Amino acid sequence: MPFISKDWRSPGEAWVKTEEGWEKLKVLECVKRKSSSSDTENDIENGDTEIPPHCHITLKCTREIAGFNGLGEAVRRLDFRSSVRDGRRFNYVCALLRLLVSGKGITSLPGGAQRLLLQMLEEVATYVSDSQQNINVLRGLVQQLRLLVNQENQKCWGKPLGSQSLWDGHVQTIQRIQNIASQIQIREPGPNIRPKLHDLPEECVREIILRITDYKDLDASASAWSLMAALISEQRVWRELSHYHFNKQQIDFILDKMCLQDTKERHRNWQAIYHALRKTYGVPEELQYAEILAFCRLCRCLFWPSAGHPCIADQCPDIRQRIREAGNSDNTETQPVPPAQFLKYFSL
Repeated sequence: MPFISKDWRSPGEAWVKTEEGWEKLKVLECVKRKSSSSDTENDIENGDTEIPPHCHITLKCTREIAGFNGLGEAVRRLDFRSSVRDGRRFNYVCALLRLLVSGKGITSLPGGAQRLLLQMLEEVATYVSDSQQNINVLRGLVQQLRLLVNQENQKCWGKPLGSQSLWDGHVQTIQRIQNIASQIQIREPGPNIRPKLHDLPEECVREIILRITDYKDLDASASAWSLMAALISEQRVWRELSHYHFNKQQIDFILDKMCLQDTKERHRNWQAIYHALRKTYGVPEELQYAEILAFCRLCRCLFWPSAGHPCIADQCPDIRQRIREAGNSDNTETQPVPPAQFLKYFSL
């Protein structure tokens, strides 16, 4: 039976005893792997390699794996505060903040997590004030903060988790957010800035409308300008919106239900069809955001798809092959994580 001698004759070589005698075994490849791994670790320690924001999640505690997920730590690791100023992630972050502020979510968190989330809210207020966009989103958050403070002030017994001085600091932060929101004034572009929306031809305005994915924005646009209202009344807009949010099987079911399956497409009221689809199936949450957090099934971590993450499958390509042999498909490696699902990973 072959065995490896403990006597190393030269670097990168080992001697193996077989039935025919001693044979030289090359171990240079192992040395290269070790060297490459050490270089990578040194690069990370020296800051030469920028690691994209990601956060490992413990789905189930076992005897071998004992751990818990901290919301504050996850928010820091995923860089939520900087994501506020990313147009692709803004709505997702605000939806998460809306869930935390409503009810008693934020008051049941540890003091450090409360402070971090209020800093994010203040960052949202500053960004909205600077960009003059999504003002309605900020106003909704401010209204929820006001209700939260009123509820806590009316309590006779019990205060939010943390010291009284900590909560007083939170109230001051909320007051600053309210002041920022109340001082926002929409500044119209100067008369020399061209073209303006009213100067664009009808075809360009129609293309803008066709890229709106929220029916509430369509209704608001229709009330803002008569030309927008005329274009939004076109059936093509609502047909594209229906096909964007719902699949063919769902659309066919509603058409059968409304007895429109045999009706020619140009004679269908697609606005009514869309609202019937929305009430029956609901709008898919992952389609409401330009970018949504993703969960990697291979390495059990959350990450932003546009930034990627250091996945174990990239470090060891054999893993994907083993998954295929086990009957899994590459299409199920990641799954979208809506805000409500994100909060389920934590004990709130």
